[in-house]
Amino acid sequence: MKKELVKVTSGYERFVHWMLAISCLLLCYTGLGIMYKELNFLGVIFGGLAGLATVHDIMAVIFAISLVLAIAMWWKEAGLFVFPEDWEWIKAAGGYLWHLDHVPETGKYNPGQKAFFLTVALCGLMMVCTGFFMWYPTILPVALMDWVYVLHVLGFVVIFAFFFVHLYLGTIGNPGSVSAMISGKMELPVLRMLHPKWVKEMEHEGKLMVSEEEK
Repeated sequence: MKKELVKVTSGYERFVHWMLAISCLLLCYTGLGIMYKELNFLGVIFGGLAGLATVHDIMAVIFAISLVLAIAMWWKEAGLFVFPEDWEWIKAAGGYLWHLDHVPETGKYNPGQKAFFLTVALCGLMMVCTGFFMWYPTILPVALMDWVYVLHVLGFVVIFAFFFVHLYLGTIGNPGSVSAMISGKMELPVLRMLHPKWVKEMEHEGKLMVSEEEK
């Protein structure tokens, strides 16, 4: 039996996505190990606390680069809400909180995905900026540095929480969607169910390229 597949992401998109995701996770891991004395043991695999700090600094640079690339690449499609269609989806909570016979259709990215993108973009930029001042703490007065640490931790808490929501919705919450960031393809029936308006737009523009593979 054959399955119909549609290419939905390019190799470059997947590269930026995973560079951002992996660097972000390593920053969370190393940051926790540095921040809390009780979690210093997390540095064992990196040779100790100094190793944690080194990895954290390297990942910070990679995260900053990948964040800028991601914002430049996805801002037009995922960074701007479109009304009234996005508002209709928001009022219906995308069909995740209660049963709906018909979920309001949106474009390539629904408001939930846009909210996650904007959260990562804004909190990520905040963490990059605050992290810079943590590298060079003498630039700002001590009173302002206190706020720098608070904002850095706040950004971590928000991104860390949203990560698990993103992980759930990209896997268990929407079966079949994770392949978009692995192989770059999604099965056509799954794509029609999750992004019906986008499929219609691609069909209308003649951009829907379907390939067949054996299941």
